[in-house]
Amino acid sequence: MPLNARKVEAAAPGRHGDGRGLFLYVKPSGTRSWVLRYQVQGRRRDLGLGPYPDVSLAMARDRAAEARRLIAEGEDPITKKQQAKPKTFREAALELIESKRPGWKNAKHAAQWTATLEAYVFPKIGAVQVARVETADVISTLTPIWSEKPETANRVRQRIEAVIDYASALGIRSGDNPARWRGHLDHLLPKPKKVRAVKHHPALPHAQIAVFMTDLAQREGLAARALAFTILTAARSGETRGMTWGEVDLDAKVWTIPAGRMKAAKEHRVPLTDAVLALLGQRAEGTPDDALIFGSEAKPGKPISDMSMTAVLRRMDRTNITVHGFRSTFRDWAGETTGFPREVIEAALAHGIKDKAEAAYARSDLFDKRRKLMEAWEAVATACDLGRNIISLGI
Repeated sequence: MPLNARKVEAAAPGRHGDGRGLFLYVKPSGTRSWVLRYQVQGRRRDLGLGPYPDVSLAMARDRAAEARRLIAEGEDPITKKQQAKPKTFREAALELIESKRPGWKNAKHAAQWTATLEAYVFPKIGAVQVARVETADVISTLTPIWSEKPETANRVRQRIEAVIDYASALGIRSGDNPARWRGHLDHLLPKPKKVRAVKHHPALPHAQIAVFMTDLAQREGLAARALAFTILTAARSGETRGMTWGEVDLDAKVWTIPAGRMKAAKEHRVPLTDAVLALLGQRAEGTPDDALIFGSEAKPGKPISDMSMTAVLRRMDRTNITVHGFRSTFRDWAGETTGFPREVIEAALAHGIKDKAEAAYARSDLFDKRRKLMEAWEAVATACDLGRNIISLGI
C-alpha cells in the first residue's frame, strides 16, 4: 500500500515501500531516509533521495519520478548524480589522466602530466572547483613561468585547457574555456614564440662528418656501432635502440619500423646502405624476430640505455654535440649541398607534413629517392675510407 504522512511519521524500524521502487528506510535510532531501488543493465542500484523530514513524502515521489525518467532515457541516475557532484580542479585533472592512460603510447606521459600539474597548477588552483576556474586563475598560474620557462608554461596551459574541456564534457562545467589560447589568452599573454628561447640540439657541422665518422670507427663496443648506425640512417636514437631482427630485411636492404615505435605513429621504411649493413652483420641462425640488435649486455632483453651513445661522444671529447644533433647535421648537409627535394629529405627524417593540404596528396614514402639520398650521405660520411673501419668493429 502507498505510504501517507501518518504512516511515514509512525513507521517502525525497517523498510517500508511506497510503490515502484520507492522505499522509506527507518533505522533503529529512528532516523528516516528515502531510497529508490531500480535496475540498470541487470544490476540493482539504490539511489538515496534524502532524509525525512527534510525531504517529505511528496518531494521523495517527485525525485523518484525524475530518476525514473532518466532510467527510461537510458541513463543511470547514480552515475549522473556523481557527474553532477562538484569536483576540484585537482580531482578532474587526476580523473582525466587516468582516462587517457590506456591510450598513451608512452607510459611516461601520465607521470609527466602529473608532475607538471603538481608543480605549477595544483598549488594555485588545485582546490578550486573546476566549474569555477576563471581567466584570472589561469593567468595567475601561468604568469610566474610564462617568461622564465616558456616551453613548460605553454605545455601547462594546454593541460589546464584539457582538464577544463574534460569537465565540460562531463557536464559539470559550462561556458568557454578560460585556458584557450586563440581568441582569448593570445590577447593577454605574449606569444610563446616571442618568449621561447629555442634550444636546438648541438650538432656537428656537416663538413666535419667524415673525420668524425673515421674517429668513431676506431671505437669498439655496441654503443659505438649503434651511434654509427643512427648517424648513417638519420634515425632517432630510440628507434635504433629498440630495433629488432624482425624489422630488418637484409636481402631487400630495408628496415621497417612499426608505427608503434615511431614518433608520428606511422610505419617508416629506412633504406639500408652497404656501410649500414656492415654494422649490422649477419643474423645468427635461430635468432628470434623479437631479438634486439642493440640489446643491453648487462640487462638481457632490454635495449642499451639512452645514455650509452652519449657516453661514446663524451669519451671522444665531443661534449659540444648530441646524438639527436646528427639529424640536424644530415638535414643541413642535404639541404645545403644536394639537389634532393625538400619532401625527400623530410621523408628520410620521418617528419610529418604540417600542411594538411600537402599531407593529403603525400601518399608515397618516396622510398626509391630516399635510397639514393642515403647512399649519397654514406658516400660523404665514409669519404675517409670509413667502410673498412666500420667492418672492424665486428659483431
